Amino acid sequence: MRIIHMGTPDFAVPALDALRHAGHEIMAVYTRAPKPAGRGKQLQASPVNARAAALGIPVFCPRTFRDADAVAEFLDVARDCDVAVVAAYGLILPPAVLAAPRLGCLNIHASLLPRWRGAAPIQRAILAGDVLTGVTIMQMELGLDTGPMLAEAQTAVGTKTSGELFGELAVLGAELLIDVLANPRRAVLQPEDGVTLAPRIEKAEAHLDPTLPAIELERRVRAFNPAPGAWLEIGGERVKILAATVESAAPAPGVTLDDRLLIGTADGGLRPSIVQRAGKPAMPVKALLNGWRVPAGTLVA
Repeated sequence: MRIIHMGTPDFAVPALDALRHAGHEIMAVYTRAPKPAGRGKQLQASPVNARAAALGIPVFCPRTFRDADAVAEFLDVARDCDVAVVAAYGLILPPAVLAAPRLGCLNIHASLLPRWRGAAPIQRAILAGDVLTGVTIMQMELGLDTGPMLAEAQTAVGTKTSGELFGELAVLGAELLIDVLANPRRAVLQPEDGVTLAPRIEKAEAHLDPTLPAIELERRVRAFNPAPGAWLEIGGERVKILAATVESAAPAPGVTLDDRLLIGTADGGLRPSIVQRAGKPAMPVKALLNGWRVPAGTLVA
Protein backbone atom coordinates (compact mmCIF):
# COMPACT_ATOMS: atom_id res chain seq x y z
CA MET A 1 0.00 0.00 0.00
CA ARG A 2 0.94 3.65 -0.44
CA ILE A 3 0.86 5.09 3.07
CA ILE A 4 1.32 8.40 4.88
CA HIS A 5 2.54 8.03 8.46
CA MET A 6 1.49 10.69 10.97
CA GLY A 7 3.07 10.56 14.43
CA THR A 8 5.41 12.38 16.78
CA PRO A 9 6.79 10.60 19.91
CA ASP A 10 8.67 7.32 20.35
CA PHE A 11 5.29 5.56 20.53
CA ALA A 12 4.84 6.08 16.78
CA VAL A 13 8.29 4.87 15.67
CA PRO A 14 7.62 1.08 15.79
CA ALA A 15 4.64 1.54 13.45
CA LEU A 16 6.84 3.43 10.98
CA ASP A 17 9.46 0.67 11.08
CA ALA A 18 6.84 -2.08 10.83
CA LEU A 19 5.22 -0.51 7.77
CA ARG A 20 8.56 -0.27 6.01
CA HIS A 21 9.54 -3.84 6.99
CA ALA A 22 6.19 -5.14 5.68
CA GLY A 23 6.98 -3.69 2.26
CA HIS A 24 4.53 -0.79 2.22
CA GLU A 25 5.50 2.38 0.39
CA ILE A 26 5.71 5.24 2.87
CA MET A 27 5.02 8.28 0.74
CA ALA A 28 5.60 10.85 3.48
CA VAL A 29 5.77 11.35 7.22
CA TYR A 30 3.86 14.08 9.04
CA THR A 31 5.08 15.01 12.52
CA ARG A 32 5.07 17.94 14.93
CA ALA A 33 7.50 20.74 14.23
CA PRO A 34 10.87 20.71 16.08
CA LYS A 35 10.77 22.30 19.55
CA PRO A 36 13.42 24.00 21.69
CA ALA A 37 14.91 21.55 24.18
CA GLY A 38 17.73 21.36 26.72
CA ARG A 39 19.63 24.15 28.38
CA GLY A 40 20.63 25.69 25.08
CA LYS A 41 17.04 25.62 23.80
CA GLN A 42 18.22 24.17 20.51
CA LEU A 43 15.50 22.97 18.14
CA GLN A 44 15.03 19.23 18.52
CA ALA A 45 13.26 17.07 15.95
CA SER A 46 10.66 14.57 17.14
CA PRO A 47 11.61 10.86 17.34
CA VAL A 48 9.46 10.18 14.26
CA ASN A 49 11.12 13.03 12.37
CA ALA A 50 14.56 11.69 13.22
CA ARG A 51 13.66 8.14 12.17
CA ALA A 52 12.04 9.24 8.90
CA ALA A 53 15.04 11.38 8.02
CA ALA A 54 17.34 8.42 8.65
CA LEU A 55 15.21 6.34 6.29
CA GLY A 56 15.17 9.03 3.61
CA ILE A 57 11.40 9.58 3.81
CA PRO A 58 10.04 13.09 3.06
CA VAL A 59 8.98 14.84 6.28
CA PHE A 60 6.31 17.53 6.68
CA CYS A 61 5.85 19.57 9.86
CA PRO A 62 2.78 21.81 9.64
CA ARG A 63 2.10 23.67 12.86
CA THR A 64 -1.66 23.38 12.38
CA PHE A 65 -4.25 22.15 9.89
CA ARG A 66 -6.37 25.22 10.49
CA ASP A 67 -4.18 26.76 7.79
CA ALA A 68 -5.69 26.32 4.31
CA ASP A 69 -2.21 26.11 2.79
CA ALA A 70 -1.29 23.17 5.09
CA VAL A 71 -4.47 21.34 4.10
CA ALA A 72 -3.84 22.00 0.41
CA GLU A 73 -0.30 20.68 0.75
CA PHE A 74 -1.56 17.49 2.42
CA LEU A 75 -4.16 16.94 -0.29
CA ASP A 76 -1.42 17.22 -2.88
CA VAL A 77 0.86 14.78 -1.02
CA ALA A 78 -2.03 12.34 -0.46
CA ARG A 79 -3.23 12.36 -4.06
CA ASP A 80 -2.37 8.68 -4.64
CA CYS A 81 -2.37 7.61 -0.98
CA ASP A 82 -4.21 4.43 0.06
CA VAL A 83 -4.34 5.11 3.80
CA ALA A 84 -2.88 7.39 6.46
CA VAL A 85 -1.69 5.82 9.72
CA VAL A 86 -1.93 8.10 12.76
CA ALA A 87 -0.19 7.37 16.07
CA ALA A 88 0.05 10.06 18.77
CA TYR A 89 0.43 12.77 16.13
CA GLY A 90 -0.76 15.68 18.25
CA LEU A 91 -2.68 17.76 15.71
CA ILE A 92 -6.44 17.78 15.04
CA LEU A 93 -7.19 16.57 11.53
CA PRO A 94 -9.99 18.38 9.65
CA PRO A 95 -12.54 16.55 7.47
CA ALA A 96 -10.63 17.21 4.24
CA VAL A 97 -7.50 15.52 5.64
CA LEU A 98 -9.43 12.59 7.12
CA ALA A 99 -11.10 11.92 3.77
CA ALA A 100 -8.09 12.44 1.50
CA PRO A 101 -6.54 8.92 1.52
CA ARG A 102 -8.52 6.30 -0.42
CA LEU A 103 -9.21 4.27 2.75
CA GLY A 104 -9.22 7.22 5.14
CA CYS A 105 -7.11 7.50 8.30
CA LEU A 106 -6.41 4.68 10.77
CA ASN A 107 -5.43 5.49 14.34
CA ILE A 108 -3.34 3.40 16.74
CA HIS A 109 -4.84 4.29 20.12
CA ALA A 110 -3.26 3.09 23.37
CA SER A 111 -6.36 1.86 25.17
CA LEU A 112 -9.21 -0.62 24.83
CA LEU A 113 -11.82 1.76 23.46
CA PRO A 114 -14.24 3.16 24.45
CA ARG A 115 -12.29 3.27 27.72
CA TRP A 116 -9.82 6.13 27.92
CA ARG A 117 -10.51 8.33 24.95
CA GLY A 118 -8.11 11.26 24.91
CA ALA A 119 -4.52 12.36 25.36
CA ALA A 120 -3.24 10.25 28.28
CA PRO A 121 -4.81 6.76 28.10
CA ILE A 122 -1.78 4.89 29.45
CA GLN A 123 -1.35 7.05 32.56
CA ARG A 124 -5.10 7.11 33.24
CA ALA A 125 -5.34 3.33 33.05
CA ILE A 126 -2.61 2.99 35.70
CA LEU A 127 -4.11 5.70 37.92
CA ALA A 128 -7.52 4.00 37.84
CA GLY A 129 -6.07 0.63 38.78
CA ASP A 130 -7.16 -1.04 35.53
CA VAL A 131 -6.20 -4.71 35.34
CA LEU A 132 -6.04 -4.73 31.54
CA THR A 133 -5.19 -2.20 28.88
CA GLY A 134 -4.19 -2.50 25.25
CA VAL A 135 -4.34 -0.95 21.80
CA THR A 136 -7.16 -0.34 19.36
CA ILE A 137 -6.92 0.22 15.63
CA MET A 138 -9.82 2.46 14.65
CA GLN A 139 -11.10 4.35 11.64
CA MET A 140 -10.76 8.02 12.41
CA GLU A 141 -13.64 10.49 12.37
CA LEU A 142 -14.13 14.01 13.73
CA GLY A 143 -14.97 12.96 17.31
CA LEU A 144 -12.31 12.43 19.98
CA ASP A 145 -11.36 8.74 19.54
CA THR A 146 -14.97 7.90 18.67
CA GLY A 147 -14.42 6.10 15.36
CA PRO A 148 -15.42 2.50 14.57
CA MET A 149 -12.92 -0.17 15.66
CA LEU A 150 -11.10 -2.60 13.39
CA ALA A 151 -9.10 -4.60 15.95
CA GLU A 152 -7.78 -4.57 19.50
CA ALA A 153 -5.11 -6.38 21.51
CA GLN A 154 -4.86 -6.64 25.30
CA THR A 155 -2.07 -6.72 27.86
CA ALA A 156 -1.96 -6.80 31.65
CA VAL A 157 -1.14 -3.59 33.50
CA GLY A 158 0.33 -5.35 36.53
CA THR A 159 3.01 -3.25 38.21
CA LYS A 160 4.25 -1.67 34.97
CA THR A 161 5.16 2.00 34.75
CA SER A 162 3.74 4.21 32.03
CA GLY A 163 7.13 4.11 30.34
CA GLU A 164 7.08 0.31 30.25
CA LEU A 165 3.51 0.21 28.96
CA PHE A 166 4.32 2.93 26.44
CA GLY A 167 7.02 0.76 24.86
CA GLU A 168 4.99 -2.43 25.04
CA LEU A 169 1.87 -0.91 23.51
CA ALA A 170 3.87 0.81 20.77
CA VAL A 171 5.14 -2.57 19.57
CA LEU A 172 1.77 -4.26 20.08
CA GLY A 173 0.05 -1.51 18.09
CA ALA A 174 2.54 -1.75 15.25
CA GLU A 175 2.02 -5.52 14.99
CA LEU A 176 -1.75 -5.15 15.08
CA LEU A 177 -1.66 -2.44 12.41
CA ILE A 178 0.27 -4.66 10.01
CA ASP A 179 -2.24 -7.46 10.57
CA VAL A 180 -5.17 -5.12 9.90
CA LEU A 181 -3.62 -3.89 6.65
CA ALA A 182 -2.89 -7.45 5.52
CA ASN A 183 -6.27 -8.83 6.57
CA PRO A 184 -9.03 -6.23 6.02
CA ARG A 185 -12.00 -6.55 8.34
CA ARG A 186 -15.33 -4.88 8.94
CA ALA A 187 -15.28 -1.95 11.35
CA VAL A 188 -17.41 -2.25 14.50
CA LEU A 189 -19.03 0.72 16.20
CA GLN A 190 -17.81 1.49 19.70
CA PRO A 191 -20.21 0.61 22.54
CA GLU A 192 -22.16 3.55 23.89
CA ASP A 193 -21.57 2.53 27.51
CA GLY A 194 -18.21 2.37 29.25
CA VAL A 195 -16.89 5.60 27.75
CA THR A 196 -14.23 7.27 29.90
CA LEU A 197 -12.01 10.24 29.11
CA ALA A 198 -8.24 10.47 29.51
CA PRO A 199 -7.43 14.18 29.77
CA ARG A 200 -3.89 15.47 29.54
CA ILE A 201 -1.77 15.04 32.68
CA GLU A 202 -1.44 18.20 34.75
CA LYS A 203 1.83 18.84 36.61
CA ALA A 204 -0.02 19.16 39.91
CA GLU A 205 -1.14 15.54 39.67
CA ALA A 206 2.46 14.37 40.08
CA HIS A 207 2.55 15.58 43.70
CA LEU A 208 2.31 12.67 46.13
CA ASP A 209 -0.07 14.07 48.72
CA PRO A 210 0.50 11.88 51.83
CA THR A 211 -3.09 12.41 52.98
CA LEU A 212 -4.17 10.12 50.13
CA PRO A 213 -4.30 6.30 50.34
CA ALA A 214 -0.99 4.50 49.80
CA ILE A 215 -2.27 2.47 46.83
CA GLU A 216 -3.27 5.66 45.02
CA LEU A 217 0.18 7.14 45.61
CA GLU A 218 1.88 3.98 44.34
CA ARG A 219 -0.18 4.19 41.15
CA ARG A 220 0.88 7.80 40.70
CA VAL A 221 4.51 6.77 41.03
CA ARG A 222 4.10 4.27 38.18
CA ALA A 223 1.84 6.47 36.06
CA PHE A 224 4.27 9.41 36.13
CA ASN A 225 7.44 7.40 35.53
CA PRO A 226 9.32 8.56 33.50
CA ALA A 227 7.49 11.87 33.14
CA PRO A 228 6.68 14.19 34.77
CA GLY A 229 7.93 12.18 37.76
CA ALA A 230 5.94 11.80 40.99
CA TRP A 231 7.39 13.81 43.86
CA LEU A 232 7.00 14.93 47.44
CA GLU A 233 8.89 17.15 49.85
CA ILE A 234 11.09 15.41 52.41
CA GLY A 235 12.53 17.65 55.07
CA GLY A 236 11.67 20.64 52.90
CA GLU A 237 13.42 19.28 49.78
CA ARG A 238 11.59 18.08 46.66
CA VAL A 239 12.42 14.46 45.83
CA LYS A 240 11.16 12.43 42.88
CA ILE A 241 9.89 8.95 43.67
CA LEU A 242 10.48 6.67 40.68
CA ALA A 243 9.51 3.34 42.23
CA ALA A 244 7.71 2.40 45.43
CA THR A 245 5.67 -0.32 47.13
CA VAL A 246 2.78 -0.27 49.59
CA GLU A 247 3.32 -1.54 53.13
CA SER A 248 1.00 -2.08 56.09
CA ALA A 249 1.38 0.63 58.69
CA ALA A 250 -0.72 2.67 61.08
CA PRO A 251 -2.15 5.73 59.34
CA ALA A 252 0.27 8.63 59.85
CA PRO A 253 0.06 10.94 56.87
CA GLY A 254 2.85 13.45 56.52
CA VAL A 255 5.76 11.82 58.40
CA THR A 256 8.38 9.12 57.85
CA LEU A 257 7.72 6.01 59.92
CA ASP A 258 11.28 4.67 60.13
CA ASP A 259 14.81 5.64 59.15
CA ARG A 260 14.52 3.78 55.80
CA LEU A 261 12.06 6.26 54.28
CA LEU A 262 8.74 4.52 54.92
CA ILE A 263 6.25 7.34 54.32
CA GLY A 264 3.05 7.52 56.31
CA THR A 265 -0.15 7.94 54.28
CA ALA A 266 -3.89 8.01 54.93
CA ASP A 267 -4.13 4.24 55.30
CA GLY A 268 -0.65 2.70 55.47
CA GLY A 269 2.87 3.27 54.25
CA LEU A 270 4.56 3.99 50.94
CA ARG A 271 8.06 2.55 50.67
CA PRO A 272 10.13 4.28 47.94
CA SER A 273 12.80 2.10 46.34
CA ILE A 274 14.23 4.41 43.64
CA VAL A 275 14.44 8.16 44.18
CA GLN A 276 16.00 11.26 42.68
CA ARG A 277 17.00 14.49 44.39
CA ALA A 278 17.08 17.72 42.41
CA GLY A 279 20.16 17.86 40.17
CA LYS A 280 21.18 14.30 41.06
CA PRO A 281 20.89 10.97 39.21
CA ALA A 282 18.25 8.43 40.15
CA MET A 283 19.43 6.02 42.85
CA PRO A 284 18.21 3.28 45.21
CA VAL A 285 16.92 4.57 48.52
CA LYS A 286 19.78 2.82 50.34
CA ALA A 287 22.31 4.87 48.37
CA LEU A 288 20.38 8.06 49.09
CA LEU A 289 20.34 7.40 52.81
CA ASN A 290 24.07 6.69 52.90
CA GLY A 291 24.67 10.39 52.41
CA TRP A 292 21.46 11.95 53.70
CA ARG A 293 19.96 10.94 57.02
CA VAL A 294 16.15 10.99 57.11
CA PRO A 295 15.12 9.87 60.62
CA ALA A 296 11.68 8.66 61.62
CA GLY A 297 9.35 11.56 62.22
CA THR A 298 10.71 13.69 59.35
CA LEU A 299 7.96 15.81 57.83
CA VAL A 300 6.86 15.03 54.27
CA ALA A 301 4.34 16.94 52.18
